[in-house]
Amino acid sequence: MASMNDKDYYAILGVEKDASTEEIRKAFQTKARKLHPDVNKAPDAEEKFKEVSEAYAVLSDPDKRKRYDAMRSGSPFGGYGAPSGPQGGYSDPFGGFGGNPFGWGPFGSGFGGASSRRRSRAYNPRAGADVVYELTLDAETAAKGARRGVTYQRYVSCDVCHGSGSVQSEHSETCPTCGGAGHITVDTGLFGVMMMTCPECEGTGRVVADPCHACGGSGRTLSASEVVVEVPAGSHDGDEVRVSGMGNAGTNGSTTGDFVCRVCIPEERLTRGQANGFNFIGFAVPFIALGLITQTLSSLVFLIVLPIAIGIYLVVRDGIRKSGRWWRNAGIAVVNGASNAFMIALVFALMFSCTSGLGRVGYMGYPYIW
Repeated sequence: MASMNDKDYYAILGVEKDASTEEIRKAFQTKARKLHPDVNKAPDAEEKFKEVSEAYAVLSDPDKRKRYDAMRSGSPFGGYGAPSGPQGGYSDPFGGFGGNPFGWGPFGSGFGGASSRRRSRAYNPRAGADVVYELTLDAETAAKGARRGVTYQRYVSCDVCHGSGSVQSEHSETCPTCGGAGHITVDTGLFGVMMMTCPECEGTGRVVADPCHACGGSGRTLSASEVVVEVPAGSHDGDEVRVSGMGNAGTNGSTTGDFVCRVCIPEERLTRGQANGFNFIGFAVPFIALGLITQTLSSLVFLIVLPIAIGIYLVVRDGIRKSGRWWRNAGIAVVNGASNAFMIALVFALMFSCTSGLGRVGYMGYPYIW
């Protein structure tokens, strides 16, 4: 298997070395659609599809791309950097490519190999996370319903070990490093004895007996997938369409998450400024009610006029929509603003009540003589 340094991921995707993330994403989607095994029946299509997926996994992640560029340029420290990984996935501190650059270390063969390999052979079944995707539609299309195909990246169950993480053994075994405790003690000399999480099993106390060479024992690999989403007629902004079992695969045979398509309709969505504007307008509502009840409206003019003026400016600035759902969201924002101001208005009401009471009775219950 060619190492990370031997592959030109930019050439594989057909983009320039200074390509933007959006250009890389579009190039990947174009090639993935042409090379997907369900569409392309050429003998080498599957291998090329995996190669394109690997290139996208590296170049779409800023940290991994930086390390890849550094390693290609010959930097001896190109493989190091902060951990980074997909949602719900385990982050390999070496980016998952090529493993330990020196070929040795306290964790032995736990390093190295495939793109989704973890740094240890820990047996840690964990449910896969959902993949959330935002699909932007106009109001007319959403009202009629739509059918869209989406190409995306996710963790899938490893084909070699069938998701277990182990090729031959059916069961995990007790960690030989910590004896199943999940932690080890280290004598640091000057600072005494310290307890730390076992690096072999990562605190689980169990390890994969014979880690799969393709996934490194995690039971899953990173790949590109396609899904067709059916958006029902009459959908609105924020509605979700869930495709069961098309999210990230779990580790060591655990359950797979879902693909969640979140509908985004700009005509029905408040901008951040508009949401804040309606919050300001709602903030004034309790004080208007308080002023009318206590007949002190003039005393509260500052707490009424200023928030309303700011709110109207923020709402009008971004444009008023005609959609009924937009106005519904506006009403919710006003209610939220009013609820935030309710307690403040209540304190003012108590202050007015106490002030008027003192005016009639006086301190300690003795009436004033006017």
